[in-house]
Amino acid sequence: MDRTITRIGAVVVAELRSAGYMESTIGQYGKTIKALTEYAKRLGAGVYTPALGAGFASMTTSPRTGRFSAQRRFDYRRLVALFDSYVRTGRVDLSMRTRGGGGPRPTSDRFVALDASWEADMLERGLAAATREAYGRVARGYLCFVESRGTVDLDDADGGTVLAFLASLSPRWARTSLFWVVSNFRPFLVFTGRVDLVDAVNLAGVKRSHPIVSVLGDDDHRRIIATCTSGAVCARDAAITLLALSTGLRACDIIELRLGDVDWRGQTISLVQQKTGNPLTVPLIEVLTSTLADYVLHERPETDDDHVFLRRVAPHVRLRDHAAIHGVTATVFTAAGVTDAKGGTRLLRHNAASRMLRAATPLPTIAAVLGHASEESTKQYMSIDDDRLLRCVLPVPQSARP
Repeated sequence: MDRTITRIGAVVVAELRSAGYMESTIGQYGKTIKALTEYAKRLGAGVYTPALGAGFASMTTSPRTGRFSAQRRFDYRRLVALFDSYVRTGRVDLSMRTRGGGGPRPTSDRFVALDASWEADMLERGLAAATREAYGRVARGYLCFVESRGTVDLDDADGGTVLAFLASLSPRWARTSLFWVVSNFRPFLVFTGRVDLVDAVNLAGVKRSHPIVSVLGDDDHRRIIATCTSGAVCARDAAITLLALSTGLRACDIIELRLGDVDWRGQTISLVQQKTGNPLTVPLIEVLTSTLADYVLHERPETDDDHVFLRRVAPHVRLRDHAAIHGVTATVFTAAGVTDAKGGTRLLRHNAASRMLRAATPLPTIAAVLGHASEESTKQYMSIDDDRLLRCVLPVPQSARP
């Protein structure tokens, strides 16, 4: 295998072009390859090695400003990853890489083993990937916090470490958001078998807030539909927004939707929910069906990936995460001139529920359409049913009137 930088660089560029990357992106890779070549010459290196790449990737200071450059770090690291994959396997790995890596991880032997056992237990119980990620991130955060205080064995930790860990999150988390941290944290503490730690998290007194859910006004609702059907946004973004607006599907289910899940004749989508594992079939309104068909037939990239919604630029794979869906809906909201509401599937999910309530749809039906495992989760939407709430208002007694 020819491991000169020139040879590997040529292979990388060819693979990028074959995968359909934009020429501007390939050009940026070319500049980075040139920088790597110059770096190797200064060191007198004739061939590429992972050690050479690591040294190159560590050069994150801009020579022009003398300061750290995030763009420089990004460009150098992504090129080194491709070079390393070629040296290691003989092929250029263009697969997408997740961000963050799940947060910090403990390093002590006992905590590493405990973390691995927790991951294995969640996998064995069939928890959804998003759930495992949320539970695992909080558990690792706690273990790293305990480690930072000099404890490397959970047997030496007491309930005070749980309360201190939650307190350490307060500067970064709103009080109302801490409920979700506790919800994701408690299963891990139960798994450890430490009743005292479970009691400690209960003593934290973190309560769930029950705000009145926000929904779209009728004018905003119409503007969004008009934007999705007028060609003001691409067919993919229009289809994603209309799907969330009309069905209330979660972002994770939209991401994992596959071509085989769509019944074009019956105008329905059938899937297994990522969060609950329950099967779900939802109807497609006419405008959504036509917009979705327009995307699949005319705009969707040609690829072996059978996910419905794909990245518009190479690599043409499914959208990465909830943030990608939020970016799509936020773009549509901006194009529609809707500025008083934050575009996202949570808002669109609330909006779908409110529309069904206003149409006198029974709660069990709404729970089924939204994919709730329990009808109790659906009762929060009663707070947006103004007409029915007004019927519950008692008249003010004559004697109490001014």
